[in-house]
Amino acid sequence: MQRLYDSIEPRVMDADMLKLAVGEQGPQEEAGQLARQEGILFKDVVSLRLDFQNILRIDSLWQFENLRKLQLDNNIIEKIEGLEHLVHLVWLDLSFNNIEAIEGLDTLVNLEDLSLFNNRIAKIDSLDALVKLQVLSLGNNQIGNMMNIIYLRRFKDLRSLSLSGNPIAESEDYKMFICAYLPNLVYLDFRRIDDHTKELAESKHQYSIDELKHRENLIQARLDDELARQVELEKHKAAFVEHLNGSFLFDSMYTEDVEGNKLAYLPGVGELLQGYKDKFIIICLNIFEYGLKQQEKRKLELDTFNECIKEAIQENQEQGKHRIAKFEEKHLLSLNAIREESDLTNIEVRIVEYGEDITELFNVLMTLEMQLVEQLEETINMFERNIMDLVALFIENVQSLMAQCRDLENHHHEKLLEISINTLEKILKGELDEDLPDDVRALFVDKDTIVNAVGASHDIHLLKIDNREDELVTRTNSWCTHLVDTIHKDEIMRNRRRVKEINQYIDHIQNELDNLECGDVID
Repeated sequence: MQRLYDSIEPRVMDADMLKLAVGEQGPQEEAGQLARQEGILFKDVVSLRLDFQNILRIDSLWQFENLRKLQLDNNIIEKIEGLEHLVHLVWLDLSFNNIEAIEGLDTLVNLEDLSLFNNRIAKIDSLDALVKLQVLSLGNNQIGNMMNIIYLRRFKDLRSLSLSGNPIAESEDYKMFICAYLPNLVYLDFRRIDDHTKELAESKHQYSIDELKHRENLIQARLDDELARQVELEKHKAAFVEHLNGSFLFDSMYTEDVEGNKLAYLPGVGELLQGYKDKFIIICLNIFEYGLKQQEKRKLELDTFNECIKEAIQENQEQGKHRIAKFEEKHLLSLNAIREESDLTNIEVRIVEYGEDITELFNVLMTLEMQLVEQLEETINMFERNIMDLVALFIENVQSLMAQCRDLENHHHEKLLEISINTLEKILKGELDEDLPDDVRALFVDKDTIVNAVGASHDIHLLKIDNREDELVTRTNSWCTHLVDTIHKDEIMRNRRRVKEINQYIDHIQNELDNLECGDVID
């Protein structure tokens, strides 16, 4: 049975509906009255029930950023949407609606329990992001293909599955198939699967399961390899030397070099080109290996800096806590002494003394903070000098190696031009023994044509080398600038937070003193 539009007008979720639901489901009695007076922030709500509301469309939930449980059953919802901000959601009930497709769940990475019971779903898919899924209820839908079960094998934590009321549940092999292909399942259609059933299912589908596992292992191996390549590439990018551990840069010089590829057919050029490539790759490998070593040095410098900052802050905080603890020891005693004092003159003296203690504590805490600021500023400035020196040295040495690449290219250009001119002379004299492709012979019309062709190839190669060098230098400098700027900004924010904390604490204890009522004091 599907939910139908009834006499109540279909509703779209809006702010008024949500405020009403939050108010009704919030704290009761005195706490509830206070909450209703002050208002309950949507971001503080962790559980929300919106069942039987005739909701047609999900909307306006973006402020419920800490919601963990959402109940939307028994509505007329047609599409799963509007949930992308609920990243902390653990439990979601969309049962008894009119949903036809599973979608809109890609950000719900913490979801453990999902109910889509009694909808119009025909295919199980689009659940890939739900890596923590443990309970899935899909009973009373329109799922007819048993291959949907194979899709669920990826959810390693899935323990409970409900599919009764679907066409596939009518299959004679329904239970055995599911138990065989989902061996970690504990409950099927709300009934515990016994060990005997699991053994029978495994035996019945042994051959197919083995084949499937083999395919899954191959796929997983490919995924692992790809992941390892991506991890390695990110490491190389962090060192600014990606794709320099092979022939990539050299090959890229010839990708768009039409003339250079034609000239490779000339006698003697193949051998010349191979020698050029071998030497070029060696320089690229030197840049690559040097870049990785320098990245390790930069990382060590940054790690050491972060550790120094952490230790300095912790030591300073401990000193602050110690001074606060000593103050707190006297705090209650001083307040009680004021309350118990009967002589007005003595009361005023004690209040003045206690006020002086508060001022002294404030000065001590602020002095500690200023000392920390000076200490961290010195540490940050030293780190800035060190990291900038490392970056400058790295760039200088890379530019030196890139200059060697240009020297190789210039030498190759000279040799190629020499071979091309000799070939032209042989062609004009009719002394060339080798057969050349027609498009290559078309270059040898006259000296200007062949010189221009060799020059165009040379220009492309130099441009590729220059661009790669510029990219490396720009990215390295940008990284360094961004890092240093972020460190300075973080320290400014830390200092502001600390000063605010000190002021708030001092204001709190000062208010306690100020709020001593004269009547209580005199009594």
